[in-house]
Amino acid sequence: MSQAMLPLHRADIHPEQPWFVLSAAQHYSLIPGSHPAISHFYSFDVAASAGMTLAVPDGCVDIIFDCDAVRPVARVCGTTLEARSAELYCNHRYFGVRFAPGVMPDFLDMAACELTDDEFDFFDAVPDARYACEQILHTPLFSQQIALFNTWFTPRLARKSSAVTRSAIRTIMQHKGNIRVEQLAALSGYTCRTIQRQFRQDTGMSPKTFGRMMRCQAALNNLHLPGNLSCSDLALDLGFSDQSHFLREFKKLVSITPLDYQRRTLMAAWDDRIRCH
Repeated sequence: MSQAMLPLHRADIHPEQPWFVLSAAQHYSLIPGSHPAISHFYSFDVAASAGMTLAVPDGCVDIIFDCDAVRPVARVCGTTLEARSAELYCNHRYFGVRFAPGVMPDFLDMAACELTDDEFDFFDAVPDARYACEQILHTPLFSQQIALFNTWFTPRLARKSSAVTRSAIRTIMQHKGNIRVEQLAALSGYTCRTIQRQFRQDTGMSPKTFGRMMRCQAALNNLHLPGNLSCSDLALDLGFSDQSHFLREFKKLVSITPLDYQRRTLMAAWDDRIRCH
């Protein structure tokens, strides 16, 4: 099942970067992570005709390896807060690791708040990993890159977070982002202040911001499903006050309207692009 083929009624949300998929020359390869800290690994070549690629908010940290033969580089990218340009080059091959929403990799030498809506050179963020990084960058096979990443980084995949943050992440995702901090407090027994303070410390963002991202990701997951679910039905299911509110929010976070997005992915043969292994 592809990253976009998850029915809306399921509790889980599979984070996606749709503009990465649409920028792929042919196929966007995807392999789910075997460790719960990793959502999935991905690999694709950027098309020669690709225009500007956008990154959208997904609540995730990505490690992106540009495997160019001349100037290979690796970056650590925190989640964006709204749609913005991503530095991907035409004809370059990329290997990426997308962590699960809200997970902060333990091998990064930085606080969670530093990474949100920002990115860093991998060597600056992980000073002791140059050899591992170079091996990954110079390995041509997707499966071997995954194996190398797991070998070097599995012992330090997820930074230990507090029980309150783990509970909040789980509840927010189960509700597809449609839950207020007051409701989290009532369900968990923690105070609103404790939840907000600890959540920001562990993830680099507020529970409200994270919930907003998860609601957008739930919409993206659903928009690829077969059938003709209307925007008004989707807005209602995701808890938006009305369809106009949903349209404004989606456009701010994804850069186009849901209808335009559906048309774009249909024209690009979305399901044929994604290769799950």
